[in-house]
This record gives sequence, structure tokens and C-alpha cells, in this order.
Amino acid sequence: MAQTPEDNSNGPNDHSGLYIQPGGSSAPRSPSRAIQPETAPPPPPRSRHARNPVVITINFLLSMAVLGIIIAGAALYWGKGQFDAEGPLSEEKNFIVASGMSLPQIAGKLEDEGVISNSLVFEAGTRLFKNETKVKAGEYAFPARISMKSVMDDLVSGRAVYHSVTFPEGWSSAQIIKRLNANEILTGEISSIPAEGSLLPETYTFTRGTTRTRIIEQMQKAMTQSIARIWEKRSQGLPIDSPEDLVVLASIVEKETSKLDEHSRVASVFVNRLRKGMPLQSDPTILYGLFGGDAWTTDRSAITRSMLKAKNPYNTYQIKALPPGPIGNPSVAALEAVANPARTKDLYFVADGTGGHAFATSYKQHQRNVANWRKIEKELRAKRKAEKNKN
Repeated sequence: MAQTPEDNSNGPNDHSGLYIQPGGSSAPRSPSRAIQPETAPPPPPRSRHARNPVVITINFLLSMAVLGIIIAGAALYWGKGQFDAEGPLSEEKNFIVASGMSLPQIAGKLEDEGVISNSLVFEAGTRLFKNETKVKAGEYAFPARISMKSVMDDLVSGRAVYHSVTFPEGWSSAQIIKRLNANEILTGEISSIPAEGSLLPETYTFTRGTTRTRIIEQMQKAMTQSIARIWEKRSQGLPIDSPEDLVVLASIVEKETSKLDEHSRVASVFVNRLRKGMPLQSDPTILYGLFGGDAWTTDRSAITRSMLKAKNPYNTYQIKALPPGPIGNPSVAALEAVANPARTKDLYFVADGTGGHAFATSYKQHQRNVANWRKIEKELRAKRKAEKNKN
């Protein structure tokens, strides 16, 4: 039976198992070769532009720039975390920034003293905030676990530790200078003694490194301003002619009583005496005339007859006027008491044994008060003697 072309599987159109060679010839393929993939065509030829050295260099630089941005971003993120994180300080610590210290020196000292963990991060962060020239010298108190950012904020804002020095009312200028020179936090030595009555005794605050001269300047300015203000508001008709006289009398009142509620009444006694032309008869003026500002550094409270008779321009038992100058530095309270004394007729006062004084308008009444004080003095001496013998 004749085969049709559709049925002739081995006809000329059947190429199964054949290998077509280049040039159009074909050859039978073995079964193993027939199942192997045909060879891929070769890649297209590389562009001459891609092989250009300039292009290669630009690609390299772009790659490095991208890598640098990534690294810088990561470093900035890490540094910010360190800058804001809690620090290594385990307890509060005082830290001193000396005048003239550079930022690297400050950062290194902070790390050395355990305030911060990394001086380079602190320095970089401070510079990024543009605060490298804004750090203020002084003493700072850093709490435990303070962050680098908080340290920077404190140093820039100048939130330094403040110290204080107190001068009691009525102290002489010599006493004030002695206390100033003994203060170990202040700097600079003072060798000359300011004029008596030119310093206002109060409590003054300062930061470490403040000079002693600066404190003196503050005291002088405070006294000048206080005198001007008080003198302007003084009572009319006072027997004192100038602000200088005001200071002199106030310094005497300050030494006569330590009780604030007695200032104006003691002042009234001296004002009444001046009006009558009587001597003030103030014991502290005698001591100052004999020993100067050192009169108050030792116990020289007892006035002897020889002291009363000694030639002394400050002896208000001998002169019927104010002494030539102040005997100390009076407080604002004493100045105000003299400028506005109590309205009394008192001419005398003596200690009453309670820390205060008994006042009198007549010498007879004063004598009774003195007798009472002598009795109290005798009892006090006997009591002290008994206690001493008991011990």
C-alpha cells in the first residue's frame, strides 16, 4: 500500500535526529547530543565608552561618595546617640573649667574625670552646635549620669556653683580683709586696708576664681548706694551734717547693741546727746582709738580708768562730738536707725543682763539701772566661778 506524505514519518521533511551543520548541511545527531542545549550566542561587543578611563574614574568616585555618605550618616547617628545618652558619672561631681582652657583640653579633662565617656564625641558635638567658643570658666556641679549634651549646655550657659562669704555687721575693715584673704576659693591677695565704714557687711555670693578685689568692689558699691538712698530719706533736723557723719554714728550704734529692735532707740540716745552738746560716752570708741581695727579681734571689752584718761581722738568721754571717723562698717539697719531714730527723750542706757539694754531719761534713773546691772554682773561672775570650780 502506498504511503501518503502525512504518514511518511521518515520522509524528507522530518528533521528529527538530524544535526544541521553550518552551510546548510545536516547530519544525524546521536541521541545523547540531541538532548543537549544548543550553544548560546556570544555576548554583544562591549561599548568603547564603557572602557573609557574617565568613565571608570567617575563611576568609582560616585561609588565612594555614596559609601562616604552612608558611613557619615551612620557615624552621625551613632554620635548623636552617644551625645544624648546617660554618662558614666556615678555620683555628683564638681568640675572646674579654668580661664583660658581650650575645648580639646576641657573635653579631655571631662573624660579623665569620668564625667563623659568619649572626649572626641563631646568635642565634635560641641562644635556641631557651634558652641566651641561659648564655654565659660567656673566651677560646675554635674549630677550623676549627666549626658554630654547637658554638660555642654551647663558650660555654655555658665550655670556654675556659687559660694558665699559673710561679714558680720560692725566688723572693721581689717577684720573683713582678714576673712577675705583666708577664703581659699577666692583669688588674689589684698594687702591694703580699705577705709573704715566704706564696706557694707552682708553675705556675698561668687563663683570659683572670683578675685578678692572684686568682692571689695561689690562691698564698696553696695555701701555707697545704701548711704545715698538712706541719706535722701533721713528725718529732718538731725544733728548730723553729712552722709559721712551718718556712717560714723551708725558704726557706734552697731557696736553698742546687736539687737535689731534696739538700733533706733540707741540711735535716739546719741542724737539727743548731740542736740544737748553732751559727750556720747561710748566705750567702743575708746577701744577703737587705742587699738584701731584690731580692737575687735580680741576680748577688750573692759574699759579701765587709764583708758578713759588716755589721749585719744576717739574718746567720746573727752570730746563732745562725733569721733573723727567710723569705728567699723555699719549695716543697713544701723544706717537707717540713725537716719530715722526713735522719738524718745532717752539720754542713757546700760546693759540689763538679757542681751538688751535699760534706757533712762534722767541720770537718777540711769543710776538705778546701773546698780541693777552691777548686781547682775556680780551674780554672773559668781555663777561662772562656781561652774569653774565644779569642773
